[in-house]
Amino acid sequence: MAITPTKLRQNLFALLDEVLETGKPLDINRNGQILHIITDKKLSKLDKIVAKKVSVASDEELINTNWDKEWKPFI
Repeated sequence: MAITPTKLRQNLFALLDEVLETGKPLDINRNGQILHIITDKKLSKLDKIVAKKVSVASDEELINTNWDKEWKPFI
């Protein structure tokens, strides 16, 4: 989706930083024509990896947890 030059002017530095961080081009609609702001650096697949939070439970926690409220009978 293309943004307007006014929106670009209002958020110029944030939008440019987003292009640099994500590698996704920014499209600007000016008088019906589309302009593209892109980075010349291609991001590798590893640069696009997003950290995910992982929860870990010990065997003892799983064994000693009361699952009665979570359990639903199969119908």
